[in-house]
Amino acid sequence: MAAAVTTDSQSQVISTFQGRPIFSCSQCAVVVALQDELISKAFSGRDGRGYLMHSAVNLRMGKREDRPLLTGVHTVADVYCLGCNDRLGWYYHKASDQSQKYKEGKYLLEREKLVKENGWKLDE
Repeated sequence: MAAAVTTDSQSQVISTFQGRPIFSCSQCAVVVALQDELISKAFSGRDGRGYLMHSAVNLRMGKREDRPLLTGVHTVADVYCLGCNDRLGWYYHKASDQSQKYKEGKYLLEREKLVKENGWKLDE
């Protein structure tokens, strides 16, 4: 069962990010992250390219599991959109290799599951 986004929490997040460049869910348009939180575009997700992010919002975390990835085994949890329950990527809990520790506490969000919104205002 998908968790519901309440009007109060949705308006709070939107007002917090209002006018700022964001990434949102491609299925339901719920705000997922500020573009300022982007660390790297050079990552691979399950379905193609991915973005490594410092933080994300409006996500539900799935079950923690050890998963073999391109850079070794990591303890991760899939993350799901609160608005539509679509899987958007995963959260890095732990990296076994010392060279991969910088990923811990970060999100990998799949590029194809996001919409980049710049929040530009055009002069009328």
